[in-house]
Amino acid sequence: MSNELERLLDFRDLREEIRGSEKHLVVGIDVAKEKHHAYFGTPAGKSFRRRFAFSNDRAGFDSLRALASDIAMQHGLSPIVFGLEPTGIYHKPLLAHLIQEGERAVLVSNVAVQRNRELLDGRWDKNDVSDSANVADLVGQARCLFPDDPTPDLRDLRGFVRARTRLKKRELTLRMRIRNHLIAQYFPELEAAYGKASGANDSVVLRIVEQCFDPAQIAQMPFDAFWSQVCMPRWNKHHQARVRAVWQAATQSIGCPLDDAARWEAPRLVQLLKTVREDLGELEQRMSQVAKRMPGYASVISIPGLGPVLSALLLAAIGDPYRFEHPRQVLRLAGLDLCARRSGKASDRAVPRISKQGKAPLRYALVHAAMIGARTNPAVRRYFSQRLSGREKERGIRRKMYVKLAAKLLVVAWTLMRRGDTFSAEAFVDT
Repeated sequence: MSNELERLLDFRDLREEIRGSEKHLVVGIDVAKEKHHAYFGTPAGKSFRRRFAFSNDRAGFDSLRALASDIAMQHGLSPIVFGLEPTGIYHKPLLAHLIQEGERAVLVSNVAVQRNRELLDGRWDKNDVSDSANVADLVGQARCLFPDDPTPDLRDLRGFVRARTRLKKRELTLRMRIRNHLIAQYFPELEAAYGKASGANDSVVLRIVEQCFDPAQIAQMPFDAFWSQVCMPRWNKHHQARVRAVWQAATQSIGCPLDDAARWEAPRLVQLLKTVREDLGELEQRMSQVAKRMPGYASVISIPGLGPVLSALLLAAIGDPYRFEHPRQVLRLAGLDLCARRSGKASDRAVPRISKQGKAPLRYALVHAAMIGARTNPAVRRYFSQRLSGREKERGIRRKMYVKLAAKLLVVAWTLMRRGDTFSAEAFVDT
């Protein structure tokens, strides 16, 4: 049995026995950047020390463990449980240190902390001392989460996923800056050439913005001169037709006169966007290389709609499939679990919706995989058509069915990872 599985089984036993216990010492920790605050007490409500501040370094961590050991020995308590609220990335060094030293450490949800805070004294009163007691109270109620200790490959993959998320946001910011600031103000007619282009499909627009963005200058040029200035190697007649449409639109442009600031900014924004996309390409290659080394990659990549990048996103989110006991837990991880407010006379008319309380990148990967799989794979397409049959005229029904299919693919991926199998039409129908 692996050390990680032993920790998971110990966590499950802990949740069964800690509620209302008088033998456990719970240390609730309010995490900060430089100094943490701790509370020491039992799940039954007995307090031993309400205030203890320790520094975010090894000396501070050792002092926390030493004090917890002294209190537990003095009052005959065992075991010691450390509870932390995830706070940005500031909790990670302390959590890693506690796990490395063999301590029992758990996490509490940010949502649970927020909602439980008012229950303690009936009003909103946030401070470091009460927050640490709030965390301890949640741990004493067994409302805690298992903190996994990822393998080196999984840690690398999750780091790449976080970096990819930041790069994708940066890419979108630059695209919207070019489209909604430069184009909309100085050359609105270029929006028609932009159309629904995204990613690499906007190469014509970006090339024009970079090389010859002034519509007044374009209108004075013969088409051959304009084409020779913006043409790229391997461009074909399709690109030429789009460039000609831009050249013709420039003669009737209503855009503002291009000032020196915009003339200076336009090519630099395009260069920044190209750099971000190059970094994205390199990062996704690295993601794929790490994902291929992981045990569940063969199972996940076999699922229709999941390519190397989407498979890497899913593997990074699920991690060890054995830490989940039921498909409902996996659906909660992605925020694809259904919930509704059912109360009063309108309770029978409540429409369940996905909670969206999970990992957004995982939902993104699954919905895209569902859309691709429903178009390309016969088994997935048949399943999607059966669910859609008779409801085609409902508003937004296709999007809802894509989300439902995404939840199905997630359960299939988790099941295949646990079994070590690959995708088959029969398994997809039975799961």
